[in-house]
Amino acid sequence: MDILRSVRTVAEAEGPGVVDWDRAAAAAKDATAPGSIALSDAERAGYAADVRDARSRLAEVAGIEFDVPDTVEVQNRHHWIDASVGTFRRVMDPIEAAAVGDAGGSIGDDAGGDDAGNGGSGTDSIDVMPDSAPGPVGPAPGAAFAQDLSRVANTGSMAFALGFLARNVLGQYDPLLLADEPDADHGLYFVHPNIVAVAAALDVEYPRFRRWIAFHEVTHAAEFGAAPWLPEYLESRVERGVEGMVGGAGGVGGTAGRGLDPDAFAELQAAMTAVEGYAEVLMDRAFDGEYADLRRKLDERRGGGGPVRRLAQRLLGLGLKRRQYERGAAFFRHVADARGIEAAGAVWERAENLPTAGEIDDPEAWLVRVDP
Repeated sequence: MDILRSVRTVAEAEGPGVVDWDRAAAAAKDATAPGSIALSDAERAGYAADVRDARSRLAEVAGIEFDVPDTVEVQNRHHWIDASVGTFRRVMDPIEAAAVGDAGGSIGDDAGGDDAGNGGSGTDSIDVMPDSAPGPVGPAPGAAFAQDLSRVANTGSMAFALGFLARNVLGQYDPLLLADEPDADHGLYFVHPNIVAVAAALDVEYPRFRRWIAFHEVTHAAEFGAAPWLPEYLESRVERGVEGMVGGAGGVGGTAGRGLDPDAFAELQAAMTAVEGYAEVLMDRAFDGEYADLRRKLDERRGGGGPVRRLAQRLLGLGLKRRQYERGAAFFRHVADARGIEAAGAVWERAENLPTAGEIDDPEAWLVRVDP
């Protein structure tokens, strides 16, 4: 871990985009110790057994059919950064494109690039504009300097986010939202150094804690496996929300447009609250061991830490994520207690069955509407 090198890497951010993604990832890794994934044979067998047993147990308890992704990876923190930076970039692409375009001139320099065949196919670039002709008008020197400063700041912010999350994420089910290849296999990741470190910090047995995390992540696989429509649903809300941000009045570059799409954000928030809440309740009911102490200690960890950690959680919206867990879990506990856990799974039958924001806090209204 080299903080000075991380700062230097951010300071060297360049390119036409709002974020220098390569340097953001590199700086995050500079500031983050990768941790060891030198697994013993027993640990390898343990991860495999945890995922396999979680799948069987969850299918039995939930009464839903699903498959675990073929890609099940045990990662270190640097692996997680490499696997996740693409997701961040895909979400930011429309915002970046609008920002670069509104900056004036500079987008013309990047309109081709490797993807357009201007340099990536091994052919020579041909200058069709004579030297005497006026070139594209670029930003004024002052504006260019401001863009450079903004790029450095954005790259630093992204590096901070990637590094913080890489040091704290325990496991992740990745449905590859907004991926270029929608049929690509989803991913299931475990960040081994973090699982080991958190188990020690919480003073719980590592194999038991690892198994509990496996149940949580496989539960997310169960949700998306039971709801093949869910990735497209989430993608459409993300895209609508981002398009609203880009085209909103006073948005990037001061462009005027239709403004934010509050419905898209509300639907995305409600859906993610359902995703997190269902996972909390189902994993607790399916886990084949005592878990009350694990739940209590992990809940305390989510809301604890020093001032720097709490500030980072606030800046990254992790307090909102904790609220999603709490509201969603309360909704599904009510539904499961009233109708059974299999009835709670009706939420994944079709998009219309997702609870609205109001129904999450009033599960009886959802029960009346859907009648699972």
